[in-house]
Amino acid sequence: MLIVKDILVSDDIIEQQFICNLEACKGACCWEGDWGAPLEEAELETLKEVYKQVEPYLSEESRRRIEEVGPYTYFEEPAEYGTSLLKNGACVYMIYDEKGVAKCGIEQAYVDKKIDFKKPISCHLYPIRISQDEAVGFEALNYDRWDICTAACQLGKQAQMPLYRFVKDAIIRKYGESFYEELDLIAKYIKEGEDSAF
Repeated sequence: MLIVKDILVSDDIIEQQFICNLEACKGACCWEGDWGAPLEEAELETLKEVYKQVEPYLSEESRRRIEEVGPYTYFEEPAEYGTSLLKNGACVYMIYDEKGVAKCGIEQAYVDKKIDFKKPISCHLYPIRISQDEAVGFEALNYDRWDICTAACQLGKQAQMPLYRFVKDAIIRKYGESFYEELDLIAKYIKEGEDSAF
């Protein structure tokens, strides 16, 4: 475990290699799992604010579901808010592109410059997950291993792409440029030490 600006960072984040392979998984993380994408408190209000601009991108089923349960849901077991889900377990914001790959309706609205919110930070950072304990001021970044991402791990190894570099933009969005630069320096220092040991 590393410490970067008082945030605990799992070694996996610099050691594991990863590149999303949407051709293989078809965006399965948008419909697999038991809960919606975790949301930060500020994002709850943001989802309400951007909904009218995002709504046209969504399916009729998604729009009905959001009318029924709202743009987000409180999930008891992880004890956190997340994006609402369709009855089949898919995220209500999931859409499909022309190749049948799952995408994010929020992100498409952002790409089309309808809104300035890209998507929930938990989705942007994935497969990194944030763990928090506000009572003790604890925050940690961990690698969420999931078998649906096997092809992403294989592609990452082929390209020699460390996980933290793959999600560089998301890390900077969440923690700032200086955090990423410090993490990058630590990762390079560790790699140089490993290389010199051989």
